[in-house]
Amino acid sequence: MDNSAATDGTDAFKSAFRRHAAGVAVVTSLAPDGHPVGFTATSLASLAAVPPLATFNMAQVSSSWPAITVGNNVAIHMLGPRSRHLAERMAADHDLRFVGDHWHADETGLPLLEGATAIAVGHIIDVHTVHNNAVIVVHIDRGILGDEDEALLYHERAYMRPSTLDD
Repeated sequence: MDNSAATDGTDAFKSAFRRHAAGVAVVTSLAPDGHPVGFTATSLASLAAVPPLATFNMAQVSSSWPAITVGNNVAIHMLGPRSRHLAERMAADHDLRFVGDHWHADETGLPLLEGATAIAVGHIIDVHTVHNNAVIVVHIDRGILGDEDEALLYHERAYMRPSTLDD
């Protein structure tokens, strides 16, 4: 291992996690004033199958943060390469994330994105703040399956699809 690139803790952390591929999802919800909010997340994880629980992390400075309260509903959209445009849109200017016909409101008003491979709809049961960030725990109430697609990964600051390994 080449240790010549060793850096301080923050730089080491950033460099290491750039090399760690992560699945890409988009989380949407409704802000307290009723307007749709959402963001791209690479921190989505399954917490438990029974009961069905998922977690994601976010910064408290996010424009979506006011919607992340216990009891509020969220939609977690799993994405594939064909829906990469949703990841890019939801990571861009928050004022433009819901401009267009790439989404619709469900019967409760929750924004659902068109083209996700799967959507898990649930309600927030816990928010653990850590410094200026938070770990959010969601109880999944229902799901929607979209068209199958390969996984969409985020690696080295770029979206990509996985390649298969030949043993």
